[in-house]
Amino acid sequence: MSFPKGFLWGGATAANQFEGAWQEGGKGVSSADCITSGSRSKHRYLTYKDKDGNIVKADRFTLEATPDMEFGSFDECHYPTHRACDGYHHVKEDIALFGEMGFKSYRMSISWTRIFPTGMEEEPNEEGLKFYDEIFDECTKYGIKPIVTLSHYEIPIVLVNTWQSWVDARTIDCFCRYVKAVGERYKGKVEYWLTFNEINCMVFDSWTTSGVASIDPQKLAMVAKHELIASALAVQILHEIDANNKVGNMIGYAPSYALTCNPNDVLLAWQKGNDVYFFSDVQVRGYYPSYKLKEYGKNGIDIHLTEDEKEILRNGTVDFVSFSYYMTSCVSADPNAETLSEGNMIMGYKNPYLKSSDWGWQIDPTGLRIALNYLYDRYQLPLMIVENGLGAQDQLNPDKTCNDPYHIDYLRSHIQAMDAAINEDGVDLIAYTPWGCIDLVSVSTGEMHKRYGFIYVDYQDDGSGDGARYKKDSFYWYKKVIATNGEDLA
Repeated sequence: MSFPKGFLWGGATAANQFEGAWQEGGKGVSSADCITSGSRSKHRYLTYKDKDGNIVKADRFTLEATPDMEFGSFDECHYPTHRACDGYHHVKEDIALFGEMGFKSYRMSISWTRIFPTGMEEEPNEEGLKFYDEIFDECTKYGIKPIVTLSHYEIPIVLVNTWQSWVDARTIDCFCRYVKAVGERYKGKVEYWLTFNEINCMVFDSWTTSGVASIDPQKLAMVAKHELIASALAVQILHEIDANNKVGNMIGYAPSYALTCNPNDVLLAWQKGNDVYFFSDVQVRGYYPSYKLKEYGKNGIDIHLTEDEKEILRNGTVDFVSFSYYMTSCVSADPNAETLSEGNMIMGYKNPYLKSSDWGWQIDPTGLRIALNYLYDRYQLPLMIVENGLGAQDQLNPDKTCNDPYHIDYLRSHIQAMDAAINEDGVDLIAYTPWGCIDLVSVSTGEMHKRYGFIYVDYQDDGSGDGARYKKDSFYWYKKVIATNGEDLA
């Protein structure tokens, strides 16, 4: 096994799942702050105040917002992101632990509402800017390159309540002002940027991804258009600020297998792939693909794409492709096929050849090799795996150790698949940042109980715990993997 020299081993977090301190340092309320706690068997709900002043918990997957709904956080409800893992107050400690593991990179996000609390300000919040200065300075101390996501599952709630966030084109200007502010502030400190986290997942959960409570196809098509234009503009802004900046996209990716060799199953698998590829096709190639325009026409959707907007897309193509990979899915034309499996917003029929995690996500390291080949063959750009991992029920021992061999087994098998893709298939993979390198709040269930990290954070779902950090067995294993550049996986 041999990974490229300078390979960016690291780990990944997101501000809304990790930082907490939701009202400190001048931070405004974000869309992520308005989703309640949940579990595998209990939905997370979106909260708003109706026209009569009543607090309502709604299903974010089916809610269609109306002008008299005021989305927000309310004392009657529990929101796990408000404290999260309290990363806001543990910057030096946490990054020192990443440094001890030997991280070469740290994929993280900037909270938009720490920089522009309502999204409408003309000038950024200095206290928020200083907070990320501290993070980047600590990363520099340990030789860690930040990989920064600009929009990771949150948007200022004021933009949501004022004009339905990304449904309205005015959000593009607010976003560009934010991108310009952080790009200028962190010039020389940040080289790698991602525009939108899992942008394609807005098809399944438009609130979590985009702060949009809607299932209306026309609205969602406009949300996609506005985010794609904003992404292209962000690429241009960051390139203009610093020619050394490298800007990528980020999609949630899970190859879809045909459940059988029935040609109808194969056709469905291909069609489902297009649903994922659409966003990256635009971000890499700089234009709307014909299959998407045909689909819009068949469904009576008009995105009013102007010549100026087409030029923006052409001029704002990304430098690399990044993606999350947790699992694969199966599709079938047979309505009696085996029960749907659970997964990272990408649902499908159960694959009889794969085992599943405690949360029903099927484990498929070979699928990662397939994913890498599919994406590299399609785009011929450097790839980053910026999320990959296993959510599990870790237990802290009385001596404050944590034995997590299942995490090691999962990561080992996926790193072996990466090696095969690089050395046998010729894929240009430049980074690997496993998800939740330190325990954080699960976006799908709102739990701390579902743990991914190399570092155990002593917070529990009932609110107990002191937030202390403890090294798991996987911490020492991953440290050895990085030190040997992926050669020693024992």
